[in-house]
Amino acid sequence: MEIVQLLPRLYMLSFPVGHAYLWADPAGLTLVDTGVPGSAPLIGGAIDGLGFRRSDLRHLLLTHFHEDHVGSAAEIAGWGDVVVHAHRADAPVIRGEAAGPPPRLAEWERLLHERIRAGMPTEPVAPVRVDRELEDGDLVDLGSGVPAVTIAVPGHTPGSVAFHLPEQRLLFTGDTIARTPDGEIVLGVFNVDPVAAVASFERQARLDVEIACFGHGEPLAAHAATRLRTVAETLAR
Repeated sequence: MEIVQLLPRLYMLSFPVGHAYLWADPAGLTLVDTGVPGSAPLIGGAIDGLGFRRSDLRHLLLTHFHEDHVGSAAEIAGWGDVVVHAHRADAPVIRGEAAGPPPRLAEWERLLHERIRAGMPTEPVAPVRVDRELEDGDLVDLGSGVPAVTIAVPGHTPGSVAFHLPEQRLLFTGDTIARTPDGEIVLGVFNVDPVAAVASFERQARLDVEIACFGHGEPLAAHAATRLRTVAETLAR
């Protein structure tokens, strides 16, 4: 796992499959997503190495129910006084109470989907409690007067959410938007509702953001809104 500091309080924890993000406030830590099953020791080691304690974690924000995002959430939720947040539409899947709907794959996505699935850990995802079921517009206080605004962005999953920090002009998109290895910004793949996914991309592109952090691919570290709007225009055609 690679640790990349993006802002004085923001770190990307980069895994072979996907990323998690750590927001470090003096009042406590916030983790956005948790990687695949088995990632908790790596995340804990990163927190220790940065000079924090695992018990400093206060918020766990889950962008959607897929195992490369909630895979280690059950263990991490037990580190201390942690509030687990997820959208109400994905919460039953995250808790293990229901099966998540499968994606509607385009023909070109099928081989990619099979290849990625083959490389995922076989360890099952442990059910995770959800302490707070989020709705569009809900605020999460990250400490020091920093609110994260919940943006409902269905399409990748029914309850996919992005988190927007308006004052920091920072956006966490989950898997609704992605970046390819060559730097291209793209609509996230493997969507349960491709039409809704495009609308969710367009909604995020209208936000005032400087930095966009994706579940897969390198973040946009500058001028994110301009880049996202350019791509959104091509999706609308």
